Amino acid sequence: MTEAARTAASHGADWVDTAPNYANGHAESALAPVLAEHPAVRVSTKVGFIPEDAKRIGVRAGALSESDADRGHCLAPDYIRWQIARSRRMLGRIPDLVFLHNPEHACQEGDIADRLYRAFLALEEACDQRGIPAYGVATWQGFNSGLFDLPLLLELATKAGGSQHRLRAVQLPVSVVHLAPVAQALDGHGVLAHAREAQIEVFASAPLHGGEIPDLITAELVDLISPGSTPAQAALAVVASGLGVKRVLLSTGSTEHWREAADTVGRPPLPPDVLRRVVDVLGT
Repeated sequence: MTEAARTAASHGADWVDTAPNYANGHAESALAPVLAEHPAVRVSTKVGFIPEDAKRIGVRAGALSESDADRGHCLAPDYIRWQIARSRRMLGRIPDLVFLHNPEHACQEGDIADRLYRAFLALEEACDQRGIPAYGVATWQGFNSGLFDLPLLLELATKAGGSQHRLRAVQLPVSVVHLAPVAQALDGHGVLAHAREAQIEVFASAPLHGGEIPDLITAELVDLISPGSTPAQAALAVVASGLGVKRVLLSTGSTEHWREAADTVGRPPLPPDVLRRVVDVLGT
């Protein structure tokens, strides 16, 4: 992870995304030297999933209940405050953004609004105390399951922090496997369209679906999307062209792969008619 981040930062990346539970709980500390070497690079982390090595410490500190530690996921205000402070120490700096990590985890539909509101209150408090400048929501299934949508998130953030709330971003999977957000935005609705209207940044996660997508892209589909590109470049072009997508999150330690990805993401977006044909071919 350290070398992948160093490669990205050395070749123009201006943002690194991480979480306390990544890399067996060592991701944040592994990034600290890279962030020190590249102070202009911004960083986002998350709160929700509990690293194994933090469970016992969190319980002893009074930030976690035994039951939450056993579940391995927590968005209680005390834990949010504790984990933000811990992330700051691990990263060696204040994160630029803290995402709630999969708030839908083990949550029933009737409980999600209260869970989010209480978490937003804690995050707004952290912003007031200059512990962090902004926050967001990172989800795998929250939007596509209908458990919540961006209007609800904005309503709850406004309730927690007023009209000047610090909800700034959402993170969700967008790829040729997860095309629904792109398709919805083409028709003027869904999370990408709402985010653009509300000036909320969209971080597209898993754009290559764990590296599986290049093997799924046919030569005919590459020609439809971007003739002359590699399958990975064609897939990334679709993601980067999604309405309102601000950042495409990619993990690679290969300089060649990074340069190819950066070149693709930096190109003008694909025309809507091309995206519609891709959706017609692949479905949602």
